[in-house]
Amino acid sequence: MAAGGLISYGANLADLSRRAAYYVDKIFKGAKPADLPVQQPTKFEMVINAQTARMLGLTVQPTLLARADEVIE
Repeated sequence: MAAGGLISYGANLADLSRRAAYYVDKIFKGAKPADLPVQQPTKFEMVINAQTARMLGLTVQPTLLARADEVIE
């Protein structure tokens, strides 16, 4: 995002890493990978690059900025 992207919305990478560590722990303790349930991300984050928006001449609504998890100035 810091390289010029405008808006990013996706799964929280820290949460995905924690979930992966849980699966690795289960496998090391003897669980079969095929027996583990498939999980979807539950935490998402939105990042808005206000600097890129200004460079493009765009106005980002204050309500959208307030909902963002991170705003890059």
